[in-house]
Formats: sequence, structure tokens, C-alpha cells
Amino acid sequence: MANHKSAIKRDRQSKVRRLRNRIYKSRMKTVIRRVEEALVAGAEDQAKEALALAVPVIQKTAGKGTIHKKNASRKVSRLTRRVNRMQPLA
Repeated sequence: MANHKSAIKRDRQSKVRRLRNRIYKSRMKTVIRRVEEALVAGAEDQAKEALALAVPVIQKTAGKGTIHKKNASRKVSRLTRRVNRMQPLA
């Protein structure tokens, strides 16, 4: 355990931040899973709707600093590509 007053506070803050980050990351994983489930089911409209809900959640998670911005960008890009590949070419 920490001995200095500042170290005790830092420990307290890190515990709070870890829990907060876990909430953000869990929410992000849930919306990604919903997109992937729609893709597996072959429901194109449902996948598009899920993607539209997932993108802001992923970007917000990056904005909070829970994940890196480039990591978020990569996740959005890969999900978007997968949803777009479902569509037949015109």
C-alpha cells in the first residue's frame, strides 16, 4: 500500500479510472458484438443500424482516452468494410 498522501490519492484515482474505463470498453465491445451478430445473421439493414450506433460509441471511447484514437479508427474502418461487403454490387 502507498505511504505518501499523494500516492494514496493516486491509488484511489487509478481505481476509479480503471472501473470507468472498464465500463466504456465493455459498452464498446457490446456494440461491436451487435454489428458482428447482424453480419453473421445476414441481416443487412440490422447491420447498418448497429454500425450507425457503434461508430459514435467507439469514437467516444477513444475520446475518453480508454483506447487510442488510431485503434478506434481501425475498429470503425474494419466494421464499415465488413458491412459494406454484405451489399451486392450494383
